[in-house]
Amino acid sequence: MPMQNLVTVFGGSGFIGAQAVRQLARAGWRIRVAVRNPAKAYAMRLAGDVGQIDIVQANVRNLPSLRRALSGATAAVNLVGVLRETGRQGFQAVQVMGARNVAEAARAEGVSRLVQMSAIGADAGSESKYARTKAEGEAAVRGIYPDAVIVRPSIVFGPQDDFFNRFAAMAQISPVLPLLGGGATRFQPVYVGDVAKAIARTAAAPEAAGQTYELGGPAAFTFRQLMEMMLAEIGKRRFLAPVPWPVARLMGQAGDIAGAFIAPPVTSDQVLLLKSDNVVSGACPGLAELGITPTTPEAVLPSYLYRYRKGGQYADQEDRELAAI
Repeated sequence: MPMQNLVTVFGGSGFIGAQAVRQLARAGWRIRVAVRNPAKAYAMRLAGDVGQIDIVQANVRNLPSLRRALSGATAAVNLVGVLRETGRQGFQAVQVMGARNVAEAARAEGVSRLVQMSAIGADAGSESKYARTKAEGEAAVRGIYPDAVIVRPSIVFGPQDDFFNRFAAMAQISPVLPLLGGGATRFQPVYVGDVAKAIARTAAAPEAAGQTYELGGPAAFTFRQLMEMMLAEIGKRRFLAPVPWPVARLMGQAGDIAGAFIAPPVTSDQVLLLKSDNVVSGACPGLAELGITPTTPEAVLPSYLYRYRKGGQYADQEDRELAAI
């Protein structure tokens, strides 16, 4: 007999996962955080009350480990995904086979609710392998769990994000920031805290069963506008250089080669992704239907981009003092 109110969160120590675990803890769940390397996730226990959060080892490519992690759970959340392929952590292995394995293990263990993280732009016909495997993962999960909840966020921002932080760090050392394809691609940045609330609510709400939620922030911005917003926040002027798609493709190919040694600025698959807008379609429910008011990037960016400013968190104070002289 499954224990009541126990949820297993796969990938629970990641950028989105850590916030989702906090929201689930606030909602009163007992939580089992399933990660590949538990030694790196020990701090997750501090996200809830004493004994509320447990850490277990599991790998989405290993079915027995998934069964153990799901034993006794009433709900499961799968947040495991990769932004670029490295070694055995490939798109197909993680986002299709991994998602199918989690669904199969959850079904075998009698789990009643499964929430699967996908992404806006998930499309079985996409040129991008990332977008294609996200769609294939959704289909694999729904084939086993027709009532699974699919969550598709736009680009997610917050203190440990891989978007604003990446370009702010780049602006520290480079006088030029590239605008792939001219910087006209549109995004609808969604705050990680809002995504976490959505995950916690869909894990419990009966009406969420079988739904696909598209999560976007309150406004859409072009890539150029997001770079301008970031530069204004860190107080730097950088030349925003439009890069035609053929040149962007070459940059992506160079990134693929460099990816064997370092985290590249861009890969060829990410270049393909950037050719399509990343905004909610309006055809699916979203944050509003979950009772969540979306947070603007302007409200949150100052809380973590200050580290890239001259003077850091004291930059504003420094500026005022200089102005007074």
